[in-house]
Amino acid sequence: MRLYQNRTMLVVCCPAIGYFFHAHVPEETALMSHIEPRFCSQCGSDQIVNRIPDGDDHLRDVCGACGHIHYFNPKIVVGALPIWEEKILLCKRAIEPRYGKWTLPAGFMEEQETLEEGALRETLEEAGARIVLTGLYTVISLPDISQVYMLYRANLSDLDFAPGRESLQARLFAADEIPWDELAFRTISLTLKHYLADCASGAFPVRNEILRHPARGVAG
Repeated sequence: MRLYQNRTMLVVCCPAIGYFFHAHVPEETALMSHIEPRFCSQCGSDQIVNRIPDGDDHLRDVCGACGHIHYFNPKIVVGALPIWEEKILLCKRAIEPRYGKWTLPAGFMEEQETLEEGALRETLEEAGARIVLTGLYTVISLPDISQVYMLYRANLSDLDFAPGRESLQARLFAADEIPWDELAFRTISLTLKHYLADCASGAFPVRNEILRHPARGVAG
């Protein structure tokens, strides 16, 4: 068994089973969206070719031995924008990427959970906070790395919160205290900017955005 690591994920590779993803690094760390398999996950063959299968219109990783098609789908990142008396709860990251930077509690959805369950879980795991969701707020597509962020507005149930194992700190920020230069991801900055603008108007529509990676020459 071998370990491979690149800018987006850690992969444990075993010839008997092909590969599996151990950890995927969120947003903005690279342009690639997946690692090409070295072995077929069905038969173990190393005859993997990148081609367009019959009846398809996308390049896929196809096993030349058994014909199995390895599909890769976008990852959904779900989280919350927790509020307490006009202050926003942020977490200071204790993990890479963006160690020591501030973010909203968010992470990849788990299997067999809903968006709402994921937002509640991530907030509890990263900030030790219990929240009441008040509505889906930002839906941000990151097509260059095949991710979609879905963040909910939420109210803190109480002030009994504390950083989880993936956070160094968890604290409330007033609008004029937000550490803009220390935010971890553009998705978080964009969500916070929308929220502060919407607070002024009193309307909070669902925001549907697309962010391209700066290296592609498109502003995000």
